[in-house]
Amino acid sequence: MDFRQKWPLFAAVFVVLCALVAVNGDQKLHPLSDEFIDLINSKQNFWRAGRNFPENTPISHLKNLLGALKDKNFHNLEKVDHLEDIATRSSLPESFDPRDKWPNCPSLNEIRDQGSCDSCWALAAVEAMTDRYCTYSDGKQHFHFSAQDLLTCCGHCGAGCNGGYLTEAWNYWQNYGIVSGGNYNSSEGCKPYTIPSCEHHVDGPLPPCGKTPSTPFCVRTCESGYNTDYEKDKRRGKRVYSVDSNEESIKAELYKNGPVEVSFVVYEDFFAYKKGVYVYTDAPYAGSHAVKMLGWGVENGVKYWLAANSWNSNWGDKGFFKILRGVNHCGIESQVIAGEPLFA
Repeated sequence: MDFRQKWPLFAAVFVVLCALVAVNGDQKLHPLSDEFIDLINSKQNFWRAGRNFPENTPISHLKNLLGALKDKNFHNLEKVDHLEDIATRSSLPESFDPRDKWPNCPSLNEIRDQGSCDSCWALAAVEAMTDRYCTYSDGKQHFHFSAQDLLTCCGHCGAGCNGGYLTEAWNYWQNYGIVSGGNYNSSEGCKPYTIPSCEHHVDGPLPPCGKTPSTPFCVRTCESGYNTDYEKDKRRGKRVYSVDSNEESIKAELYKNGPVEVSFVVYEDFFAYKKGVYVYTDAPYAGSHAVKMLGWGVENGVKYWLAANSWNSNWGDKGFFKILRGVNHCGIESQVIAGEPLFA
């Protein structure tokens, strides 16, 4: 790619940096205040901020939603680099949404809810595993992997509702397998999620989120009424790997195989995201978060990744968000994990 091809990206990044400088010059405001939301919207036009949380929500609660722990084992994973796959790279479209390529995979539309538990590391992992069980079979096989099973039974994955390691979540899938399980109060699968959904955001039909709950105990049996043995219900990964932190490699992986799990640095302005392409606007550091990345595109000349959050569908753009692509914004391209499902 020569300079002329790169120029639109350089121009977009330059505008972002100018916006950041402008915000830096203003007095610090509370990140949930109307004044801060208005400031974000006045200083840049990449994305729109709005009220996702009541102004009196403790910042500590928001930070407790971020549970991707620093992963020392990430670099031990096999690394996949698609840069030499010229045929695939040449066929990559300007925009890609896997829901168009695999219309018979309904999980691609799903937004899960972690409740008040710092379980993003587990939910994002099983979301991608669930999608890939379908995409690898071209929509012919479906298995809804249980976040509850991974969260509660992987003892080396971290601290459960106080955060976990992405690499260990995927290794657990390959080495031990994960049973099926639906969302909270669904009674679907072997082990549905038991942590209540809650209203992370403005007033709504769900109860308000509270303190981080204790991690539930690991129970190696299926719930009453499910007619498959716990061990027999498990599905495993055939292979687990990382994807090279290169835009084209990540795009090729998404296009060929389906969604991946990623982690990125979250700043307090992210909690106010409503729509558009998110760019960091100098709010304080909040923590590291794990989400499912599923596609990419271009909006108003700005390249973005498409990702699914796990704060229910009332947050952001019906639970989804877009984030600046191609410059490792907030580290979104530096830790990409995926795997291949094992079919019996």
